[in-house]
Amino acid sequence: MVKRLDATEKAISLIKELKVTHGELMFYQAGGCCEGTQPQCFEKGGYYMRMNDACIGEIEGCEFWVDRDLFEYWKYSHFNLDVLDGFGVGGFSLETPLNKTFKIHYTLFNEEELKNLTPIKREGE
Repeated sequence: MVKRLDATEKAISLIKELKVTHGELMFYQAGGCCEGTQPQCFEKGGYYMRMNDACIGEIEGCEFWVDRDLFEYWKYSHFNLDVLDGFGVGGFSLETPLNKTFKIHYTLFNEEELKNLTPIKREGE
């Protein structure tokens, strides 16, 4: 099966650091105006998904949820979670006080990969 989600070593390192301080974590990537499409990191259960939002995978045991409407645009893309220095959009994410921001790099799946994608989980299922 082809994974829909991966992460850079830098992102994994930051997730481990945040878990020490905050415990179990989750990610949510919305398509709204304030947070743009920047992935947000919350304490697990600290964000409530809408019905049919999509969980595309896990990084370090942290579920990565995508807004149901945004997922329709990006369902043919591989997400690679990265982290950058600097203050991100919105400032609600747990890495903000560390002057870091999570970012996604997208690449399109090829035809063979599309045939073997890992299934998603939908909120409410």
